Amino acid sequence: MSDTWIILGATSTIARVMARQLAEQGAHLVLAGRDMGDLERSASDCSARGAASAQAVAFDARDPESFEGALALAETAEGAVNVAVFVGSMPPQEDMDADPGLIAGVVTDSFTGPAAFLTRIAPLMEARGKGCVVGVGSVAGDRGRLGNYIYGAAKAGFHTYLSGLRNRLGRSGVHVVTVKPGTVDTAMTWGMEALPFLAPPEKVAGDILRAVEKKKNVLYTPFIWWPVMTVIKSIPEGVFKKLKI
Repeated sequence: MSDTWIILGATSTIARVMARQLAEQGAHLVLAGRDMGDLERSASDCSARGAASAQAVAFDARDPESFEGALALAETAEGAVNVAVFVGSMPPQEDMDADPGLIAGVVTDSFTGPAAFLTRIAPLMEARGKGCVVGVGSVAGDRGRLGNYIYGAAKAGFHTYLSGLRNRLGRSGVHVVTVKPGTVDTAMTWGMEALPFLAPPEKVAGDILRAVEKKKNVLYTPFIWWPVMTVIKSIPEGVFKKLKI
């Protein structure tokens, strides 16, 4: 019996690549997001690649009523239900500085909306006693930096939520992986300059699936970001606040 994967934010570049990789493994896929035309095309592509089934469903982190479609499909799925969260938004920091009204949307997209969905589906996963949650955060959540501290704050909150969820769901056999990508070649980073260690989405998606298989708790991808962020987190605050990073 194939697992079911609910992929939130399935139109994102990394999510699309991961869905294709899961399709080739014969998984059941629920592709959730806002652009139904794009999702339908991805579902057709995944079916052609060998998915046991592939369905598109509407999902908007800012609209809790839109959660119902994916939740209903989870209820009827046989076997393990897995959830991968790729939802998030990152307007330029200077835009949010100029218009604080943008902050609520970033926090909802990157933290509270996904957390609300996961909290609703958690009892079903606990009852089945298997499955996993993949929560995609960011290295930006490890320390507040000048260039993206609002987005980083949202992802830091999501990291803490995932840590608590891992503590809760682990007691019933469900595993939670916190993924902290660095810079990835996606629409979110297109046009940005001087991006270190820029990784292809295929690399990141493959790392995520290996982390799921090995039941890792936290994944930095590419791995180079683990030592980089270890150093960044160790810098004293008095020094760090003077750096332009």
